[in-house]
Amino acid sequence: MNSFLYQKTILTKTKLSVLVIMFFAPLSIVISQNQPNIVWVVCEDISPYIGAYGDATVRTPNIDALAQEGVRFTRVYTTAGVCAPSRSSIITGMNQISIGTSHMRTKNRPSLMPEGVPSHSAVLPKNVKAFPEYLRKVGYYTTNNAKEDYQFEEPVTVWDESSVAASYQNRAPGQPFYSVFNFAISHESQIISPPDSLHHQPDEMVLPLYYENTAQMRHDKAALYTRIEQMDSDVGELITQLKEDGVYDSSYVIFYSDHGGNLPWMKREVLERGLHIPFIVKYPNGTNAGTVNNDLISSIDFAPSMLSIAGAEIPGYLQGKAFLGPGKSQEKNRYVFAGRDRMADKYDRVRSVSDGTFRYVYNFHPEVSKYQDLAYRKQMASMQEIIEMRDAGTITNPYLLDWFKTPKPQEELYYTAKDPDEVHNLANEPSYWKKKEELKQVLFEWLEAVGDMGEIPEKEMVVEQWWNGKNEPPLTKNPKIKKNREGVALSCDTEGASIGYRIFDGSPADTTITRPIHTWGFYWLFRDGDKKTIEVPKPWSVYAGGTIPLKKGQTIQVNAHRIGYRPNETTYKFN
Repeated sequence: MNSFLYQKTILTKTKLSVLVIMFFAPLSIVISQNQPNIVWVVCEDISPYIGAYGDATVRTPNIDALAQEGVRFTRVYTTAGVCAPSRSSIITGMNQISIGTSHMRTKNRPSLMPEGVPSHSAVLPKNVKAFPEYLRKVGYYTTNNAKEDYQFEEPVTVWDESSVAASYQNRAPGQPFYSVFNFAISHESQIISPPDSLHHQPDEMVLPLYYENTAQMRHDKAALYTRIEQMDSDVGELITQLKEDGVYDSSYVIFYSDHGGNLPWMKREVLERGLHIPFIVKYPNGTNAGTVNNDLISSIDFAPSMLSIAGAEIPGYLQGKAFLGPGKSQEKNRYVFAGRDRMADKYDRVRSVSDGTFRYVYNFHPEVSKYQDLAYRKQMASMQEIIEMRDAGTITNPYLLDWFKTPKPQEELYYTAKDPDEVHNLANEPSYWKKKEELKQVLFEWLEAVGDMGEIPEKEMVVEQWWNGKNEPPLTKNPKIKKNREGVALSCDTEGASIGYRIFDGSPADTTITRPIHTWGFYWLFRDGDKKTIEVPKPWSVYAGGTIPLKKGQTIQVNAHRIGYRPNETTYKFN
């Protein structure tokens, strides 16, 4: 069952909205065909190595064409240099350090967690939701194909569909949609396992200043460019599908990377190379085509911007500003912030602020080196070579040697507009003292304002604060079903819980449906496989108050879930 059943569609060729009156409560929620569709095209682990951003080597014709038809944003930054913390801030509109999702990662195999820290779903503040839930409440069909990685198990109310089969194509006729398509082919793992053949000769590659100029390092950068070009081809296939389905022109199509990266000393860093991302917006009907936006934007601004596009109310707790849609903020960012905490089982705490010209970094633990000895990253051939050279004492590049120095400086200041590789630390230069003090003050005022949970020992945060000293998270309490003449109303004793429901004509039996697997999206590896379909859960509807109409003999299944708590389900047969 889809989130909304349509009772009547009023068709008109005028500029008036086409209203679709929904069968389910609350009746005050209506869908307007003036609500634009939103498509997110999300790649992984790349800085702006895109032709449209001036890279003369890489070939990205499909993304370049999207930029020609849209707006190329030049100064967009993520809040973390690694996927799960970054994605947690994007989906919630809250910086990861303020909600306890900054450690990479929280949901992990126990053997990969630090000693004494259980694998866990982060317990978010009671008012914090994943923002697609708000889109569903104003009529959007929400799909995610297919990576989540939010540091928490999301409630059933977030997505109509989240799987390798998820697609806007399954929505009701005329229903606006928000659809995410994740492309993993540029992920770090795809350099660890490089392509069989390269699109570029390694000798063509120009390396950043912080690498030794070795054949292996040039090979891995050529592999990165090859993967980006393969990703561009995948993006082209998706855009072709959007056009064939007749939704391209009427949609916002937004291309971006979940953070920078992905070679050694890029990914995971709160520097330009870990945070600066490509970001392109194709507006409906080609508005603003071929233009450039130089505003300073954080990924914390994505959530309020999507709600603005949809015409949804923007919750006051969100920490970002809308930069798109009718609810666009008139106030622009003067600074963007980022943080890094635990990676695998290695703890560090680093905070960063940029004004778009300078970057200030504060290291809370100067006693450890900038380098973190991560088993996953050491699978990459160039990383292995760097370690071998370090151990043999053959590194001659002073900037690369700086990665391994202990102690590291407590403060770093980079003139990023002139030093994009951030190899010249100006923190001790008297002529830059005023700028350093400005950014330091801004950073610590921001930490005070949003709250920095990174200063709390992780085990204490999880077990003592979130789980109340227990060995498992709390249970979402008592989802309740109250019958009336027309149907039922729902409630839950746990404040902040989201409530989803599904209706069956009899008792719940088949709770899954078969969907075709799509050949674009995160699971591009399925292309050469034999598997064509997959079983996915039947979508849940979002409860937004009021009475849910039921017929005699129907059964309602209810799922209540506060993020970070264990979900709780109940069913009721209406007689």
